[in-house]
Amino acid sequence: MSYILALDQGTTSSRALIFDREGTVRAVAQREFGQIFPRPGLVEHDGREIWATQAGVAAEALTRAGIAPRQVAAIGITNQRETTLLWDRRTGEPLHNAIVWQDRRTAPLCDRLKADGLETLFRRKTGLVLDAYFSGTKLAWLLENIPGARSRAENGELAFGTMDSWLAWNLSGGRLHITDASNASRTLLFDINRQEWDAELLEILDIPAPLLPRVVDSSAVYGETAGELLAAAIPLAGMAGDQQAALFGQACGSAGMAKNTYGTGCFMLMHTGERPVASNCNLLTTVAWRINDQTEYALEGSVFNAGAAVQWLRDGLGIIRSSGEVEALAASVADNGGVCLVPAFTGLGAPHWDPYARGIITGITRGTSAAHIARATLESIAFQTADLLSAMESDSGIRLRELRVDGGATVNGLLMQFQADLLGVPVVRPRTSETTALGAAYLAGLAVGYWRDREEIASLWQKEHIFIPTMEREQAAGLRRRWERALERAKGWEES
Repeated sequence: MSYILALDQGTTSSRALIFDREGTVRAVAQREFGQIFPRPGLVEHDGREIWATQAGVAAEALTRAGIAPRQVAAIGITNQRETTLLWDRRTGEPLHNAIVWQDRRTAPLCDRLKADGLETLFRRKTGLVLDAYFSGTKLAWLLENIPGARSRAENGELAFGTMDSWLAWNLSGGRLHITDASNASRTLLFDINRQEWDAELLEILDIPAPLLPRVVDSSAVYGETAGELLAAAIPLAGMAGDQQAALFGQACGSAGMAKNTYGTGCFMLMHTGERPVASNCNLLTTVAWRINDQTEYALEGSVFNAGAAVQWLRDGLGIIRSSGEVEALAASVADNGGVCLVPAFTGLGAPHWDPYARGIITGITRGTSAAHIARATLESIAFQTADLLSAMESDSGIRLRELRVDGGATVNGLLMQFQADLLGVPVVRPRTSETTALGAAYLAGLAVGYWRDREEIASLWQKEHIFIPTMEREQAAGLRRRWERALERAKGWEES
């Protein structure tokens, strides 16, 4: 028997999962790591702690599964995207904490680049909007603020990477400095049309080319683990950003198929085929994956606050004791009682991209209860997802037939049913909830022949439940019109 080890390096924890040939999870290990908040709007991680926790859970997962390292056919990596690290090539030591994707310190730089008329250039080449979310401006900040970093970078002494690169470097004992095309496409430095780092964008951000990792396919044998790590030389063979990995794990392998991941935020991706689709609706055009030098693309929309809104009910308002209680509370009333909640706690993501929006609750009366607010909070997740899908359908010209869903909030039947009602298409929850790690496992297994081809992988996908729309379309349209009124009141609340 042989297995695939998937390393799932997330925003709050490092996880390792063992999968068998049926795509079944045989063992899971997970460790949280520290969140560092130097001041409001800044979020950092300790790169050394990330590596220590990831190495630890890899060994722990093998022990829990009761398998030897030599039984691992390949390792796949998936990761929080855009989180940026700079390290010394000789010692492997980070020069600074990693700057996390949530960090907003480079918003002023993005504003200056927009004022200089450069947003169209960045969008045309990278498919991204100019926002502090992405890696390029974070790297520019590190080079500007760490003494001596720029000259050392120019001399080839330093390495830049997102968390996929950092894990591959450490797993290989410093022999591999790589990133896959899906992660490269999230940096503001990579031309997604020509599939290479872009000299003009590097010059604009003043980033030396010797810093950059080699861009590789998402499914290929890159090298092997250093023998002393897991007591075996295991092929490193798959790599993708977390949302692209989930798209692959959901078997969304042809144009028009889409998935939405419900976590702290929501991330919806629609496969658009082998040519990038430019967005006119403020979505991101991104690489889905690159396999055998063939690139496939996706449209992506990001909701910043989804599960985070439920956490706010728990930690901020105290109206629930655990996130799992929200469904029962919301279901205790027939509807939202006219209440709308826009959870723009850190601004609005796609398709609005308004960093100055703030959260708002509208429609409150003396009859409003905690249950109405809970229901409006769950509904806000579905409304934001519906906004993304409308934009995707407009950009792609494709009418969605079903939405495949994953993430922690999909256990909430009330939310999933309301999502189906709002969209007017079936919402399909898969049997395997670990779609992100599963996607990384599939990419790695494909590269070493563990699975024969993508058709075999797609055949392993199984649905657990289908939520069928039951709401009249005019009622759904009326609910969305009310949501849009609340949304307009939340926008631009803070002064720029």
